[in-house]
Amino acid sequence: MPHELSLDRDAVATVVKKVVIAESRLSLPPDRVADDEPLVGDLLNVNSLGFVGMLVRIEDELDVILPDDLFVGRSFRTVRDLIDVVTAAEVGR
Repeated sequence: MPHELSLDRDAVATVVKKVVIAESRLSLPPDRVADDEPLVGDLLNVNSLGFVGMLVRIEDELDVILPDDLFVGRSFRTVRDLIDVVTAAEVGR
């Protein structure tokens, strides 16, 4: 059963940014991606299928569980939106 621990927002942001950079097939450091960067825009290009794969990679890298109910009523337009949902997840498996 998962433990409920808080995730360090900076650590989550770094992992999320690395994953969205990889999904967008870019080569740049995570600190070059702003939290308010659109997931689909001039820099990043994350499609719906890629989004699902990103969630799996984020779960694996941070050892978190992202249950379906975390996504209900949310929209994901920016990197910050994704960081927020991951920081709300449960740590550990």
